[in-house]
Amino acid sequence: MSSTKVVVVGAGPVGSLAALYAAQRGFDVEIYELRNDLRDPTTVPLNFTKSINLALSVRGITAMQQAEPNSAEGERKLLDHVLAATIPMRGRMIHGKKVTGELYEEGQDYDVHGRTIFAVDRGGLNKRLLDVLESMPNVKFFFNHKLTGADFRKRKAWFEQRTGSAPQEIEVDFDLMVGADGAHSSVRYQMMKFTRVDYEQSYIDTLWCEFQIQAKAQYDLAQPMSRFRISPNHLHIWPGKEFMYIAIPSEDGTFTCTLFAPGDKYAYLESNPANVPSFFDHYFPGVTDLIPAEELIASFNRNPHLPLISIKCKPHHYSSSVVLLGDAAHAMVPFYGQGMNAGLEDVRTLFTFLDRFPASEWGHALDEYTAYRVPDAHSINDLALQNYTEMRASVLSPTYRLRKFLEESLSKYVPSLGWQTKYSRVSFSNERYSEVIARSEYQGKILMRTFFGAIGVPTLVAAAWAWVRYRRTAETGVKALYGFVAGAIRR
Repeated sequence: MSSTKVVVVGAGPVGSLAALYAAQRGFDVEIYELRNDLRDPTTVPLNFTKSINLALSVRGITAMQQAEPNSAEGERKLLDHVLAATIPMRGRMIHGKKVTGELYEEGQDYDVHGRTIFAVDRGGLNKRLLDVLESMPNVKFFFNHKLTGADFRKRKAWFEQRTGSAPQEIEVDFDLMVGADGAHSSVRYQMMKFTRVDYEQSYIDTLWCEFQIQAKAQYDLAQPMSRFRISPNHLHIWPGKEFMYIAIPSEDGTFTCTLFAPGDKYAYLESNPANVPSFFDHYFPGVTDLIPAEELIASFNRNPHLPLISIKCKPHHYSSSVVLLGDAAHAMVPFYGQGMNAGLEDVRTLFTFLDRFPASEWGHALDEYTAYRVPDAHSINDLALQNYTEMRASVLSPTYRLRKFLEESLSKYVPSLGWQTKYSRVSFSNERYSEVIARSEYQGKILMRTFFGAIGVPTLVAAAWAWVRYRRTAETGVKALYGFVAGAIRR
């Protein structure tokens, strides 16, 4: 085994994957976690809620594929085990009510080529990673250990051990500390004592609370998917323009649901929770058909109403002794489903730089990692904030739908142009987040100049209206415009 010792603080998915990458390279790995063993169902999450559903996309999958287990078979066991417990989601399902009072559902696929993201159980993913790590001889776990101090010049850290009758402090030596301990990172706090860190923290005026749609009590046992009350292959959205309600499927047939709304809406409901059902009937029609009124009220009263934080910092490291990953480096709002994926991608990206240098020169590796990764971390934070507007409002806009349709059609019928939607670039590729923004902005300018500019605003509005009403007809008609648009783009 290598004499290099890597200490990972935080045993969540990002910390666990970082530990796996380090252990597979022969380093001695110690994992310190503030909480009890995360595989224990009695362990209380840090935010005091059981937010179990996450969206796994290409970036996270690629990071797990490259974890470099001892054999190809081991790799497939890890990834296959994770994917076997997921539900593919092909797109959004928009819920609303027509002026006639009739409820409707409208599917909006994520990708014109049929690619999906996956609803994954956080606990199941975490358990599998921890189980793999536990079987490795060069990995040690230290649960119920709180980081209380660190000297990154002397490479020493102090943890308060909370397992016994009285807390005890222990001293730990390390060569590299990996801070994967979340948005309120103790590692980041300690690191800021040693280097000048540009730090930006902001809260958006939105709180969130969890609800649940139960599985059907009676369903066809031969058709397990029939236990879901609504489509299991979609992320369901009830857009309210200034707020929204979403539902993500779980393997057991339930849906984990979340109300995202400004503080004043929560204050109104908190003043009289009995108003929750009527509030839902007004803004999120159809939900009370899926969740009885008394369950809505009980969940609203029982589950915490939590804020949403966005954090950016620079640099992501100090010297060769400490590096921040995941939420510790770039906590983001959840609206692009990229929080975990970006964190897992941090791990893969970090080790591509560490692998280029011997451990004695990891300072150069971390310098390069920060220079490379910070622009992407800041970009995905910005994209996540922007996507909240898209999910709660833009999905109802004819102009937004027309642009999406045009971009997807160009991607499908004129693939040589390399045209993709912003969402496809983020969720179905490993393209750098900063490049995604640049290319999306370029595509938007091209569309405005060639297509939108050519047909004029009145025609655009009419086309958008026609497309919303007659999508199939619009798809046939728009093919005739491809030669013009493609030619204009090539020019």
